[in-house]
Amino acid sequence: MNDGGEDSSSQDADRGSGSESDGSASGGLAGAVTRRRLTIAGTVLVVLGLVVALREIDIRTVGAEMANADPLVLGAAVVVYALSWPLRGRRYGDVLAAMGYRGGTVLPTLAVFVSQTANLAIPARAGDAVRAYVMNDRRGVPYTTGFASLAVERVFDLATIAALAGVATAWLALGGTAGPLEIVSEAGGARTALVAAAAVSTATVGVGFVVVTSARADHGLGGRLRARVAGRPRLESGLEAALRFAGDVQVVARRPKAVATIGAGSLLIWALDVLTAVLVLAALGSGLGVATLLAVGTLAVSVGNLAKVLPLSQGGVGLYEAAFTALVVGLTPLGASTALAAAIVDHALKNGVTLVGGAGSVASLGVSLSDAADASQDATRETDTFLGEPKR
Repeated sequence: MNDGGEDSSSQDADRGSGSESDGSASGGLAGAVTRRRLTIAGTVLVVLGLVVALREIDIRTVGAEMANADPLVLGAAVVVYALSWPLRGRRYGDVLAAMGYRGGTVLPTLAVFVSQTANLAIPARAGDAVRAYVMNDRRGVPYTTGFASLAVERVFDLATIAALAGVATAWLALGGTAGPLEIVSEAGGARTALVAAAAVSTATVGVGFVVVTSARADHGLGGRLRARVAGRPRLESGLEAALRFAGDVQVVARRPKAVATIGAGSLLIWALDVLTAVLVLAALGSGLGVATLLAVGTLAVSVGNLAKVLPLSQGGVGLYEAAFTALVVGLTPLGASTALAAAIVDHALKNGVTLVGGAGSVASLGVSLSDAADASQDATRETDTFLGEPKR
């Protein structure tokens, strides 16, 4: 006689089977939607959007503009951009030194080259993890400190770009070329990029203010948070990693000399980046006056880089070109073909220097980009947080 136990067991088995099925389905969805796939899909959509937006431009004319560029001036642009890389390494070394780790120039430069190459070659900005891996492997820099140093570097980059964009806008306004509102109205297709750039700039200022304020205040937040998660090991480990990360970032904000040194380095790095674009425009025979060329070039490079802050496309392909082209066309007499040619050459030149330097750095360090990215991701899983856990 059946007392119901069998039915109950059967129902439990069915429920377990259903749970497994649901878990499998959710796992399958999570596996299908990854940062890499989203970045690849974003790249395709951005490139398609750029093709549609520029469908009225004669591609043959763009090719002709690029073919007629002055090779000597382009060579000078390559040299100028290449000079910015040791400065990037020196600045990264200064960030690490402010956090209490040995800085220098050579190894940080190689690490920056490798990470930027990985960002171009591997979707979803895997280069950040690669740089953290290199510094952990070669200098014993904990992963939390590695990611924190990248965050500090990024804030300085965004703040510097935003400042350069502000200076260029003021220059154009004072020179009578165009005021801020006129720049927005004349930017046409770059209006969205301008708005996004303004939003990113505002957010950067806000983040910087919060970091500096919190670094100088003894608010005891860490102790209160530890008390809240006491007795829950997974939350405790994640909180400790987050607090180490925040502490590493704040330690730089507490050192005015370090802030000044890193800020000056950032300004010089981005000045060379802008000068590279200006030389590319000059190589294409823009015919613009020096003052206009510098102002428009600065604004175009600044907005173009702010537009590609989010990893919506691989290496910022499409985002940079669209913003750069629309701004140059809207603010100068140059045609869309010349502006697009300049944007393509500028971005390709910079990516080319990055890839060449990255290949040499990979060979010099003897690392594999994919293996380094995987190793760093494995380390971050140890605490179920992207911050990871120090290996040393």
